[in-house]
Amino acid sequence: MFDWKKIYDEWHATFPTHERRPVIGITGNFGDKGCELAEGYFRSVLEAGSIPMIIPPYEDKEALTGMLDHIDGLLLSGGGDINPLYLDENPSAELGTINPRRDLAELLTVRLAYDRQIPILGICRGIQVLTAALDGELYQDLSHALKDKEGGWLMKHDQALPREYASHRVAVEEGTLLRQIFHGESNLFVNSFHHQAVASPGKSLRVSATAPDGIIEAVESSEHKSIVGVQWHPECFILRGDRSMMPLFEWLTGEARSYREAVVLHHHMLTLDSHCDTPMFFGQDIHFDQRDPKILVDLHKMTEGHLDATIMVAYLPQGERNEAAFRQVTTKTNELLDGIEQIVEENKEHVGLARTADDLYKLKCEGKKAIMMGIENGYAIGQDLRLVEEFRKRGVVYMTLCHNGDNDICDSARGTNEHGGLSDFGRKVVREMNRVGMIVDLSHAAEASFWDALEESQVPIVCSHSSCRALCDHPRNLTDEQMRALAKKGGVMQVTLYNGFLRTDGEATILDAVRHINHAVEVMGIEHVGIGTDFDGDGGVPGVASASELINLTRLLRTVGYTPQQLRLLWGENFLRVMREVQGATK
Repeated sequence: MFDWKKIYDEWHATFPTHERRPVIGITGNFGDKGCELAEGYFRSVLEAGSIPMIIPPYEDKEALTGMLDHIDGLLLSGGGDINPLYLDENPSAELGTINPRRDLAELLTVRLAYDRQIPILGICRGIQVLTAALDGELYQDLSHALKDKEGGWLMKHDQALPREYASHRVAVEEGTLLRQIFHGESNLFVNSFHHQAVASPGKSLRVSATAPDGIIEAVESSEHKSIVGVQWHPECFILRGDRSMMPLFEWLTGEARSYREAVVLHHHMLTLDSHCDTPMFFGQDIHFDQRDPKILVDLHKMTEGHLDATIMVAYLPQGERNEAAFRQVTTKTNELLDGIEQIVEENKEHVGLARTADDLYKLKCEGKKAIMMGIENGYAIGQDLRLVEEFRKRGVVYMTLCHNGDNDICDSARGTNEHGGLSDFGRKVVREMNRVGMIVDLSHAAEASFWDALEESQVPIVCSHSSCRALCDHPRNLTDEQMRALAKKGGVMQVTLYNGFLRTDGEATILDAVRHINHAVEVMGIEHVGIGTDFDGDGGVPGVASASELINLTRLLRTVGYTPQQLRLLWGENFLRVMREVQGATK
């Protein structure tokens, strides 16, 4: 008989409890006996250093969501054809056997995992599910591809040889993640057992490998996400001791470990986005409690991206400067602040309004998201100094002195140099903001206004959503000289994610955002840099395009060397230090 007690004791003595191995969820096939899984999948995952967990086909959305909370990576396994009805098509005569028990469950799983930034590897049918879920197009049968191909030649893709042997080669595109995974190899020898295939990867994916006849054999994320799909069966090679395909599973394990570490970090630190413009959409029937496609910050996206708090601003475009206009803009400011409070009230089980740093930590401990209020453009007060205290009493934590255009307070980076910096009234505004505990925000201000405000303020100031002029020569960005002076006075610069402030040419990505953070840290020191996305105000770039993708920024920053403590500073503690000092200096 087996000595189960001895086996247990030996296992317990050697099991590594200090670091959890990543858990990879593997979608199960569905056969005559129910859920099943070929051996190669879980063996490859184990060999790569992860723990496999089989996901049976089910369509319970609540259960799917709960399952995703317990995995660190997703592997989509092979199997039968996808029902063309899910592709908005009718079945062709060549369509093979479909598996309706899997289709809806897996399409939902992919979309939910994609929203949560969970690393994904799709295999054979898996690349097709991945493509369909992310709005790409499929061939129901490869014979349909003939009409799209020059010359009409099509190689045999459904082989009869054992699956653990290669049947043809694929060419890997230069500059792709797939080539990086395989250490620069431009050709891979793979097996082939399919007749459905990717016709077009769509916008979220790009082609990374093709067969000699031009058929797409691999795709990957076009948005700097951890997503790869391959048409062949890499899991079969390990069955005969061939490790040539293990880099795929090792990549998935590495990405899953990185994802899990980021999730744990976000659980243990407060994450604050210092600037979002979601109130600009208040008149467009948005739903903060839903995953609303019209906005980049809502309750679902904050949860998916593990964002604890955001400062929503009442944005006022610069307009006429007369008594009637001032009354109108002050009314508009209060209406926008009312709208923020209404969002909180309607979702009070999940969201709270915060006025102080302590409020933020209290709400996080209660499992709630936090919203703070700000004002973008001192135009909101017109020429009435009393409104500074009135807005502070409403809970406004900062006010941006101007926007795109000079106002009665100061000159804008896009103004006409009306005052040569701060006006006399502007100096009174800065002193009053100091008195009542409202942070002075110099984003959008002209350089002369910046220097005047820095000199006038008795407490640190912030730039809630600005980037580095040394990397992107835009008047809205800060020079190195400004950045050093801001740090010397104890202030912070919150790097923004607006394309035009990250690059002067081409499309910016998450890589550019990290370049600006790195430069700011090098110039100012880690204690004076943070993140202010400008989401819903044209902020957002591939890789970190909404609140749901902010965890990608944490992962990349960790990869380039930032420590957990440094990430805590960047993700909010620096900004909150200034907030505490400003609010603590009230008279």
